[in-house]
Amino acid sequence: MVNTRPYKSTDWSRLCEIHDASRLDELSLTVGKDAFLTLEQTAENEGLFDGKLVVAEVDGVVQGFVAYSDAELTWLYVDPQFYQKGVGRALVRQAIADSASAIELELLEGNTPALKLYLSEGFRVIKRLEGQLEGNEDFAAVGLVLRHEAT
Repeated sequence: MVNTRPYKSTDWSRLCEIHDASRLDELSLTVGKDAFLTLEQTAENEGLFDGKLVVAEVDGVVQGFVAYSDAELTWLYVDPQFYQKGVGRALVRQAIADSASAIELELLEGNTPALKLYLSEGFRVIKRLEGQLEGNEDFAAVGLVLRHEAT
């Protein structure tokens, strides 16, 4: 059973573990692992705490997190041992339920597992972007903008 709750400062070290492991998987599918930066290096500059931050627990242990505002889902990371076990889906649904009637996100092209999750939850691709990797502009990146609208 996956339970979601608001982030607490005592969750920080676990969020770092989850992000850093999951981010390496994400980059290996997209721009390459050389672009890796830790959560400690990126959280403040990339606005992790600017909106709502929710964690997902399984058996009382944090296994994923999502950050979002009313109109944008900005972060979603799940412990690799909990991929495809409902953690990411629970977090996406939480963000959708707690957002405005429409919510968007940006996704690195090539991150097929994440794309499949978002599409299965009603998001649709609305734009393709080419540019630099946000937060690590030394790397070129291609992204997709996805949008979910309440029905």
